[in-house]
Amino acid sequence: MKRIFTICFLLVATASFAQTKEELESLQSAKKDSISALQSDVDALQTKIDEFPGWHFGAFGTIGANLSEFNNWYAQGSPDNSAGNITITVNPYAKLNRETFFWYTTANVNLSWVKFDDKDDPNDDEDYRQATDIFTLTSLYGYKFTEKLAASALVEYRTTLLNNFNDPGYLDLGVGITWTPIPSLIVVAHPLNYNFVFSNDDVIFDSSLGFKLVADYSKSFGKLKVKSNLSLFQSYEDSNLSNWTWTNALGYEVWRGIGLGFEFGLRDNKQEALNYAVNTLNDPNATFDNVDNDLQTYWTFGLSYAF
Repeated sequence: MKRIFTICFLLVATASFAQTKEELESLQSAKKDSISALQSDVDALQTKIDEFPGWHFGAFGTIGANLSEFNNWYAQGSPDNSAGNITITVNPYAKLNRETFFWYTTANVNLSWVKFDDKDDPNDDEDYRQATDIFTLTSLYGYKFTEKLAASALVEYRTTLLNNFNDPGYLDLGVGITWTPIPSLIVVAHPLNYNFVFSNDDVIFDSSLGFKLVADYSKSFGKLKVKSNLSLFQSYEDSNLSNWTWTNALGYEVWRGIGLGFEFGLRDNKQEALNYAVNTLNDPNATFDNVDNDLQTYWTFGLSYAF
């Protein structure tokens, strides 16, 4: 009798536990649906906030760091060494949108340092060296003809900060039209644009008149932030003086503004390629006609923080 009672008790307990587990799973599913619905409402409100006229400020960036040190690690070629890689990218913006005009200002800063110190080599450099050095500042003013089309004026400055500041430096000044098909996308077409180039080497670098195209996309999809910027200058005087840069950044928030960030960029600039061949590689025979103008690229991955 006692054994029968025990078996019945276990069966009831098991049934109760199974029923309770099913109820918990059902409750959990309902909660997830509620969270998903709330997130959709939050995203919709954020879209309305982004479209609301007035100043909007923000920034997000990536910090990547990789540090290591080895002592007596004989399995490798340099058993005693310390190495490091530090990268910082920041993409701030300030945007004003009124009924009759707008004013957008954005910037991109990408800096990185690397080192590899072989402690057994007394002639080895133990300091960090600059690796990536990018600075871009863009300011766009537009007077609206319609909600999506405006006459505009653009100022864009590109250079390096840590090494050879303003050598070269590029300053674009131009006027034309700006098309805003959606709030997150801005397309600038300026047929009248002058590209000022500042450099100590006036033989290679030269300023010219040309066409300027800028396309900038910035959008938040919940916790994911996306930014893409294309800046192109086509010289009317000489195609060798043309250049373009395309940068892309992604940031995904994991916890309280902290997340993962990824950024990559592409650039084509024949003047910079020739300057590198002549002044860095010391090639006296390099010209615009025979220089290897390879595509310039970079990418960065690390922790990100959204302001």
